[in-house]
Amino acid sequence: MPCLDIKDGKVVKGVNFENIKEMGEPIDLARKYEAAGADELAFLDITKTNDGHGFYLDLISEITNAIQIPLNVGGGIASLEDIAAILNAGASKVSIASAALSKPDFIKQAVDQFGQEKIIIAFDVARDLVSNQYFIYTNGGKKKSEFEVFDTMKKFDQIGVSAYLITGIASDGAKLGFDIPFFQLAGKQTKTPLIASGGAGKIQDFIELFQKTSVEYGLAASIFHQNLVDIRSLKENLADNGIAVNL
Repeated sequence: MPCLDIKDGKVVKGVNFENIKEMGEPIDLARKYEAAGADELAFLDITKTNDGHGFYLDLISEITNAIQIPLNVGGGIASLEDIAAILNAGASKVSIASAALSKPDFIKQAVDQFGQEKIIIAFDVARDLVSNQYFIYTNGGKKKSEFEVFDTMKKFDQIGVSAYLITGIASDGAKLGFDIPFFQLAGKQTKTPLIASGGAGKIQDFIELFQKTSVEYGLAASIFHQNLVDIRSLKENLADNGIAVNL
């Protein structure tokens, strides 16, 4: 699942959520990744929560009209009206982060109105070096919350959501591999599908992720934007290693 991190209408990428650089045009990259065999795309407005600007509804609509694969949209979604607007623009699912924590009843209302298959919970996480626990960060990964990730997952498991999209802040953009120990722990805590994000640098990182954890999707940005890994070659290598993929 390639990720289009969006700032000012352009695709951007940083390292550990810092040093953001422009990577290209969203529609061009969306078409490129669909042609290369991506199963789904993620679209993340990385400044919406902090800046409060409007959603890029026209851009979402343009992308979904240009491709056939699902587009999952996140960033600053905080109301049922927000969800409706984004789904009406053509998105297949929405991913909700900060508002899932600040509004206790919001996710249940969203699931009741739109169905659990439309709702992804997105967590940016980092390990606390003192307690050795993983905590959720909000506001684009800038603000540590009081929420320990596994306790919070249990709460949303009771509601029922389609997936957890979890980004390891310490790994993000570093190209040193996914946080395998974390995703091994996460897979033991929930039966809800996991989308792993943060750290992919080479094909072997994905092979290790799927062989050693129960994660269903590997999400990446830098390695695809920078043409370091070709999606079709990645999927062929996964298949060669006994990992079930759509070829």
